[in-house]
Amino acid sequence: MLILIAAGGTGGHVYPALAVARSLRERAPDARIRWLGGHRGLESSIVPPEGYPLEILALRSLRTVDMSPHTVLDPLRLAASYPQVVAKLVRARPAVIFTTGGYLAMPVVAAAATLRIPSVMWEGNLVPGRSVRASARLASALAVSFSETCQRLPGRCFVTGTPIRSFAGRDRAAARSALDLDADTPALLVFGGSQAVRRLNRAVAEALPELLQRSYVIHLTGEPAYAEALKRREALPAEQRDRYRPYAFLRAEMSDALLAADLLVGRAGSSTLAEASALGLPMVVVPYPHASAHQIANARALAAAGAARIVPDAEFDARALIEAARLFDDRAALETMRAAARGFGRPGAAGAVAELVLALAERASLPSESAIERMSRAAA
Repeated sequence: MLILIAAGGTGGHVYPALAVARSLRERAPDARIRWLGGHRGLESSIVPPEGYPLEILALRSLRTVDMSPHTVLDPLRLAASYPQVVAKLVRARPAVIFTTGGYLAMPVVAAAATLRIPSVMWEGNLVPGRSVRASARLASALAVSFSETCQRLPGRCFVTGTPIRSFAGRDRAAARSALDLDADTPALLVFGGSQAVRRLNRAVAEALPELLQRSYVIHLTGEPAYAEALKRREALPAEQRDRYRPYAFLRAEMSDALLAADLLVGRAGSSTLAEASALGLPMVVVPYPHASAHQIANARALAAAGAARIVPDAEFDARALIEAARLFDDRAALETMRAAARGFGRPGAAGAVAELVLALAERASLPSESAIERMSRAAA
């Protein structure tokens, strides 16, 4: 049985697909998994090391937002990708296709519908993107992270949550030991997502001396800002230097960072919110205000549940970051947020999505919505 995954662009598309791929391997060890991606996205650097054959389509899975020649070229690449996908599907004849939406999903789901190959499309944002809205009716089943999303999309829709990496076999004590953090000092994790975030980096740089008086600071800077962060660390007084932990990016080690942290400050991408919720990690979120304000809607859902506090992007600076860190002084508030996050989380999301994919691959009846709900809420 061949399962084809189409996912690319940002980490918010690639990492949930990887989580589902791992769950598929556990459930169907004999299944073969192949991957379709595009140009410019993270899939080229992330997917092959995971052991999945990757084929690149003509389109770019990570598009340029600003006006440029690519504004004209991207629709042409999209059109060229449809016959390219049809040819690949005719040759490979997969049993089912799984996609995490985005620009890449449009030609893949359309080609699958033409060839009558079943497909599952996942959407992680509360407000679905244009590409998902355009192609959702062609998918055999939809999986979403928020119940409100089903009301905005046609077709059979299941609330699975966002597929996340497995934290099995790891706990807070082991994570703290791996990162060489003592057991008593709080840890603040500042994380902007898979792309560098200048606003968050600037706030850390200005607030760092005060932050380090009360906590470790685990800071994911992105590659462009990493060298400057290392210089900043070396300039700190010796007694504070060890508390500042800058990283350009974390992959496997990100599990330890999330488990070790007491508070997360970052963007409101679906994967970030899902992993933090599954671990009961309180959050102060700074939603990215563009891209149709998807992150703002995501963040409001989490804040309404009591698991997060929101700081608008335009208001986030060093003072706002210091104010967020003052939560360390209010243990009752942190514990309330921690409990709310656990109630919001769906740690079994990857398994729930995998069940949908395998049901279609085997031409079996889809599980009920209530069964998928139970699977998604269960521990991974």
